Amino acid sequence: MTATPAIETRNLSKIFGSGDGEVRALDDVSLEIGENEFFTLLGPSGCGKTTLLRLIAGFETATSGELLLYGKDISHEPPYRRSINTVFQSYALFPHLSVAQNIAFGLEMLDRPKAEISKTVDEMLAMVRMEAMAHRKTSEISGGQQQRVALARALAPHPKVLLLDEPLSALDLKLRKEMQRELKRLQVETGITFVFVTHDQEEALTMSDRIAVMSAGKPLQVGSPREIYDTPSNRFVASFIGESNFLNAIISHVEGGAARIVMPGGTQIDAVLPAQAPREGAVTVAIRPEQIELLPEGTPDTISGTVTDTVYFGTDTHTHLRLENGETIVVRQPASREGRAACERGETAGIRFADGAVRVMEDTP
Repeated sequence: MTATPAIETRNLSKIFGSGDGEVRALDDVSLEIGENEFFTLLGPSGCGKTTLLRLIAGFETATSGELLLYGKDISHEPPYRRSINTVFQSYALFPHLSVAQNIAFGLEMLDRPKAEISKTVDEMLAMVRMEAMAHRKTSEISGGQQQRVALARALAPHPKVLLLDEPLSALDLKLRKEMQRELKRLQVETGITFVFVTHDQEEALTMSDRIAVMSAGKPLQVGSPREIYDTPSNRFVASFIGESNFLNAIISHVEGGAARIVMPGGTQIDAVLPAQAPREGAVTVAIRPEQIELLPEGTPDTISGTVTDTVYFGTDTHTHLRLENGETIVVRQPASREGRAACERGETAGIRFADGAVRVMEDTP
């Protein structure tokens, strides 16, 4: 990243408590978040993503390390002196005020001129497509509309960075998907850096320019959605983003970035070998379910397995198989695909992996 990052953390740590009760919520985190970037902090509960967001907002103070906004150290600046706004999970709207009054509230606290406030409120209402609701109280509108108002209120002062703390979690599935598109549209239109916190991998993949997958207080991998999904650096990332099958294998030969490995049943295949992965011996490999082909029993160069279950998802069918060594594997196929191998429970079928689909994990079981 050549330009000055919008947000930069340098060896940032946050410790709660002391002694036996000490909790290291953030552990020596160094990240760069670019200008006009939709950056997502993704991970399970307790991984440190919300703590990092609160440090950026100024609601918490770091135990050690630095926090920079466009190159300026803001580690000890109070929240109101940072050009950073936050949209909370609860929205925190004023139910007795109208939509327009809620949007204007922050601008009034900043003593902006009335003409500027009026103009900005109109711009924000148009941006979130809420012009017709301007005079309705926020207690009289839907959850999705309330979320739009919260976004408009946070964007109205034109902050340099907008933080979003799981703002879609209270919405139903259909509305959540609609708001995912809206959030990305708003980020592109405003040019403001968005830092989004979620535990939902689909939200992260569909909206983000880059994702930081976090665990135990630190980012394990940072990259584009495609990089994170296609080339996970370790088992945690491979299992948290999408679905993965993990199998035991043995490396028999290494050449460059590829390894010849022996799979269950003795089948030998080529696997991608990341720089930090083991170069010999027993390893764990990961394969995405959609990168496996289900074939009739006895097809050459396949691994044999017994079907234990078939689950229909509408668009996909998931076939679960037990391999000869007792390991299990899931194959995902489009439900409309014709000519598939028989997949009734108890039947035997063969599986074959797509070229480049098998990846040696950095960590062994």
